[in-house]
Parts: sequence; C-alpha cells; structure tokens
Amino acid sequence: MSELPEKQIKRLRSLISEAETNLAAAKELLISILGDGETITAPRETVISDPEGKIIEGVFDGQVMIGPDGKNFPVPANYASKSKLVEGDILKLTITPEGKFLYKQIGPVERKTVIGTLIHHDDKYYVEVSGREYEILYASVTYFHLKEGSQVSVVIPADNDNAVWAAVEAAL
Repeated sequence: MSELPEKQIKRLRSLISEAETNLAAAKELLISILGDGETITAPRETVISDPEGKIIEGVFDGQVMIGPDGKNFPVPANYASKSKLVEGDILKLTITPEGKFLYKQIGPVERKTVIGTLIHHDDKYYVEVSGREYEILYASVTYFHLKEGSQVSVVIPADNDNAVWAAVEAAL
C-alpha cells in the first residue's frame, strides 16, 4: 500500500473534523426542536467566550481533555475518578474570568462494565481483564483503597476496542 501524500491526509482530517462538527450541530438542533434529552456525541470546533468565561469542548482521553485544536487541558484526577469518565467522553470546560477551570461531562460514550484484577508495574496501576490491561488513575486506587490483586469492576467504552484507560466502578 502506497502512502497518501501529506496534503491528502490533511484534507481527510479536515473533512472528518467538519463532518463531526456538522453532526454535533444537527444533533443540537434536533434536541432543541424535539427536546428529547439526547446527548451530544462530538465536541464543537469553536471556542466560545461569554460572560461566565471561555468555553471549550473537547474529548477525554483517559487523563486529559483534548480541545478542538489538539491542545491538552488537565482534568483533575479526583473529578475524572469520581465521575467515572472514560475515553471518548465529551467534556465542556469553562475557564472563568478568575482563571478557574470548571469541567462538565456533556456527552458520555456508551459504556460497558467488566471485572478484572488490579496490577502494578512501571509505576502505574492497571486492571487486567481477560489478558488485557487497562490503565486506571492513581486517584481511583487511593479513593477505593485498592491493593494489588484486588478484584475490581471497571467501566470501559463499549465501542472502542483500542481503549487504553478504564474507570473504576467499584472494589469487589
């Protein structure tokens, strides 16, 4: 298979980004018409300024929120852990005029719960599920008082076979 020229790859990425933005806008319009409470499943491409501060939508990658321009925004580990955020969740970040970062989950991805065993190596914690390791936040380890070898219920994205991160649901 030959490599596509960089220009074509850039154009494809642009088309995908534009399609995601249009899909999110269409879903928001549908919600405003029907009021059916569906969630948004793609972040908007724009950064909005309003009296409450600067608003940025992005995708949670397991540790940080990635904004529409690819910039990383730190998500407090305690918030991510307690909210059981998983890879692919859409977040809204409001940066207040005082400089506070306020996160809100606005588009949760479909999830599934699995059970595994807590393991520790390379200074990181993982839950091993059927031979596969998912990294978990250290905040979850301390919050649930987990120890290596603990049986743990974790939440992972239902439709992402490449997920690297899991959110701890409960210690068993």
